[in-house]
Amino acid sequence: MLLSSIFEGNQNHYSDLEPQRAPIGIFDSGVGGLTVLRQLYRQLPNESIIYFGDTARLPYGIRSQAEILQYVREILTWMQQQQVKMVIMACNTSSALALETVREEFNLPILGVILPGARAAVQQGKRIGVIATPATAKSNAYRQAILEIDPDVQVWQVGCPEFVPLIEQNRIQDPYTTDVARSYLEPLIQQQIDTLVYGCTHYPHLEPVLRSLLPSSVKLVDPAVHVVAACTQELDLLGLKNTHPPQPTRFAVSGCPQQFAQSSLPWLGCTPMVEVVRFTDAAISHIQKD
Repeated sequence: MLLSSIFEGNQNHYSDLEPQRAPIGIFDSGVGGLTVLRQLYRQLPNESIIYFGDTARLPYGIRSQAEILQYVREILTWMQQQQVKMVIMACNTSSALALETVREEFNLPILGVILPGARAAVQQGKRIGVIATPATAKSNAYRQAILEIDPDVQVWQVGCPEFVPLIEQNRIQDPYTTDVARSYLEPLIQQQIDTLVYGCTHYPHLEPVLRSLLPSSVKLVDPAVHVVAACTQELDLLGLKNTHPPQPTRFAVSGCPQQFAQSSLPWLGCTPMVEVVRFTDAAISHIQKD
């Protein structure tokens, strides 16, 4: 049986269950949010999860704030229809440009990755580099968050427009990717950073490449680890932590399900069954399951 068929024709699958057993929603532009999903598996193994990748509209990092806000509103509306108890915005661009606005518009807990990542970075070092999408870098969200926590640290940000497409195309081992990474890291290495923050949830997939180029003394900060720790605290606070066995993870995308399934295989260790969700001006529709 297809994983996604468990949910077919029943968007309120969880509606009759106690709130603790409702799923956590995660979304990203593509496979980047799988770094957050892996942390959820490790830190909260009893939680049921719905993962959405907005693959038809990636990369988010080149989009305007108005576009990102529209996308996030559509995704959160769909997530509410799936009866999620919480949403993790596993996308730094969305966290930077839309989080505060949608928190006021939607009546459910929504966590972003930037503040947990900034807190972890400040605990690691005083000369902090941030690699991010162009939109996240332009927003200065990480710089502002880090300096609010500790005004004495120094922060340098680099926009990395080519990283997300290369990761989505599974070109991590491509020599070209190493060349691109070297060009992005060079100004940060020149500043003698002691800490590097993955300012995009896609970027931990590049860790072997980045580690080969960075001085061994540079500490790497993966906000995925820390946003899930924040999620754990939030669930405890709200009394929503699940103690029952979880449902199988549900995967959905707005683009090609086969491409997402193939790209996610190295990170999941299996080929997921993926459904397609289309967003239109009139409605949100499930038009295909694969």
